[in-house]
Amino acid sequence: MTSEPAFPISRFPVPDIADMPDDIRERILAVQEKSGFIPNVFLALAHRPDEFRAFFAYHDALMDKPGNLTKAEREMIVVATSAANQCQYCVVAHGAILRIRAKNPLVADQIASNYRKADITARQKAMLDFAMKVSARAQEVGDADFSTLAGHGFDEDDIWDIAAIASFFGLSNRLANVSSMRPNDEFYNLGR
Repeated sequence: MTSEPAFPISRFPVPDIADMPDDIRERILAVQEKSGFIPNVFLALAHRPDEFRAFFAYHDALMDKPGNLTKAEREMIVVATSAANQCQYCVVAHGAILRIRAKNPLVADQIASNYRKADITARQKAMLDFAMKVSARAQEVGDADFSTLAGHGFDEDDIWDIAAIASFFGLSNRLANVSSMRPNDEFYNLGR
């Protein structure tokens, strides 16, 4: 009998859950309880406990806060910029979250392929235009960008959030790519 090959989830060491600090183990087990599996990002980052805590603290501060950006719009930023950064892990994982939050099985694939042709609002396209500029050419951001976003109803806090999400996931995309972080198979079918 043949078995499926086991693919590593990271090129760096992945600690056993039992050997993790209590707070990290508890967080990972809570995620597993909620989603039914452990997203590989938690396991891959757990070998650096201080960085794990800092990473997820900033992630949560950006992605789980109330504000004018919906949770689905926050995920749109992640998917679009992660696609531009060729981050398979983040496109697949956050694409699944986007499908669920947007209640739309198509939107993540559309945004990952070409957000400009996706079935999203003009406001969301302006948001993603800005996020992409921050992701690739932040040095070019200027007053005209702020004016364009204000014309779509975004305030300064929203603009900060868009920029911070694009920037944070630039870091995440680079770590995922360098570590060869593998998306969980479960992500591919979520929200479809």
